[in-house]
Amino acid sequence: MTTMPVGGITPAPDLPDDEAADLVLRNAKIHTGDPARPTASALAVRDGHLVALGDDADTAGLVGPRTRVVDALGRRVVPGLNDSHLHVIRGGRNYVLELRWDGVPSLRQALAMLREQAARTPKGQWIRVVGGWTAEQFAERRMPTPAELTAAAPDTPVFVLHLYQSAILNRAAVRAAGFTRDTPDPRGGQIVRDRAGEPNGVLLAAPSALILYATLAKAPTLDPADQAVSTRHFLRELNRFGLTSAVDAAGGFQNFPDDYATVVELARAGQLSLRIAYHLFPQTPGQELADLRRWTDTVRPQDGDAWLRLNGAGENLTWAAADFENFSEPRPELAPYEAEFEKAVRLLMENGWGFRLHATYDETIRRDLAVFEKLAADGLFPAGNRWLFDHAETVSAHSLDRIAALGGSISVQNRMSFQGTAFADRYGAEAAARTPPVTEMLRRGLPVAAGTDATRVSSYNPWVALHWLVTGRTVGGHRLRPPEELVSRETALEMYTRGGARVTGEDDVKGILKEGCYADFAVLTHDYFTVPAEVIPHIESVFTVVGGRVVHAAAEYEGLDEAVPPVSPAWSPVAHFGGYQATPAPLPRAGGGVRQGSGGGVRQADAITEAVAASEEHHHWRSARGLAPQNPPEFHDPCWGP
Repeated sequence: MTTMPVGGITPAPDLPDDEAADLVLRNAKIHTGDPARPTASALAVRDGHLVALGDDADTAGLVGPRTRVVDALGRRVVPGLNDSHLHVIRGGRNYVLELRWDGVPSLRQALAMLREQAARTPKGQWIRVVGGWTAEQFAERRMPTPAELTAAAPDTPVFVLHLYQSAILNRAAVRAAGFTRDTPDPRGGQIVRDRAGEPNGVLLAAPSALILYATLAKAPTLDPADQAVSTRHFLRELNRFGLTSAVDAAGGFQNFPDDYATVVELARAGQLSLRIAYHLFPQTPGQELADLRRWTDTVRPQDGDAWLRLNGAGENLTWAAADFENFSEPRPELAPYEAEFEKAVRLLMENGWGFRLHATYDETIRRDLAVFEKLAADGLFPAGNRWLFDHAETVSAHSLDRIAALGGSISVQNRMSFQGTAFADRYGAEAAARTPPVTEMLRRGLPVAAGTDATRVSSYNPWVALHWLVTGRTVGGHRLRPPEELVSRETALEMYTRGGARVTGEDDVKGILKEGCYADFAVLTHDYFTVPAEVIPHIESVFTVVGGRVVHAAAEYEGLDEAVPPVSPAWSPVAHFGGYQATPAPLPRAGGGVRQGSGGGVRQADAITEAVAASEEHHHWRSARGLAPQNPPEFHDPCWGP
């Protein structure tokens, strides 16, 4: 095996292979997450599990001739991250078709990427930007217009999804989607029209996002072989940030078993690089109970293995019970749904199934809890089944007490780092300061897990979510939460490691680093515990290990990871741009704080570049309107002459 040369480590030539470690990592600053032994400098892996943790003396005796020894070069090592609410199955099937604006710092750059991609996208295909960005991250602090999308891609359909709030289409996409002046607005959605009644390219969730998803579903899809390649590259992209596990929250337009076939086949071939626990979401209104009954009669959540396992139902059980999280619109008033919802919950609890529930507002949570308390009289709560609320942005203190009494838990996401400004505009800064009330959840001893809800709202980059947890700031830098509402870096990381493992009942083997646990860990580019908070969103992993397998390797470790097939199709945006668009981490300032970029000279040059580009655009605009001379006057300067 490829091994970094490490002085002082001598393999024991007579050590039997079944006693030797497969991998030893040394010279590391290991945060174990285990209170009994919180730190270490070396670890050893055999058969996918940790067999030793401590220092060189604890691992040297496990180094045999075939042991891969890796020097961490003093870097920080953390347990593998676990996103407790990620749409990884859906995201993987479409990843290579999507142009990612995650992390892009300006609208100018975003439109330039779009223009480039239009030149390589074949006829009949769409360009789709599907979540992971917000106008706040752009220097211009605004969204693109339909006219700008049309100018960048006159003939290629372009669909740009903005959170759960809206979508922007160019003229080609409006035609491809079949929208005309006679197309009626769907329930809960709006097709914005110009003064002549024609669709102008803007779709609004009012408040339901179904109009956005239904339009996106009209775009071409990949064949099964390319879906498998796409998923492998998406999982590798997640590994890039130190993710080793995820809990898939299912979602609309994700049918079982068809849309799960890709991850099932990859698991069968041993090609998953991320551990996935998934949920089942009834897709057809009016048929939810029949679907749930069929599933509970067929499979048990306890089945599965360490790489792929069913975790229960949700995040919807019945469509009527789902609220919407478009903070640009008023909170939806849900019609009575309790009768069918109670039947669904009873069916699951009686069959030993756990579940998760999408619930943004306390008004919805209170109604759900009333159903659970009614079933508690029959002994169904708490009954040992894992269940949780997702999101819970406006959950009240009283509801938190009721959740605790019923044995529930909560999964929170950093949707406020993308939607926080819209929330504050509607509900006020005081309400935004405790949305969601993470510290109140933790004070009550509730199990709390962290995640992103990627890919259609937040970015899948977990360090953006961790930054929000510890700073309370949006991706645009707007501070929403006061210091007393923030959590420590240690607590935030625990929510992103062992917290996620609790959601799937695996916290005895996952989320911490100790002997007997899964060998899931990440070697980081920056020390999460000591860098300035502004650097946290820029953290990545240089060496990610899942079950002892090296699934991502960069920097000094480049080439040590498992190979993946080339991106297919070749015109894919990911093949050219990659995924998350990383920018340089801020550098320390003299006297404290941080500064952006690599120096004032670079910042100055960047500013000049922006100004020159703006001048050229202005000249073209004036020329097109006859406001600029076609033949500028000649002049002679002896400094420029021959």
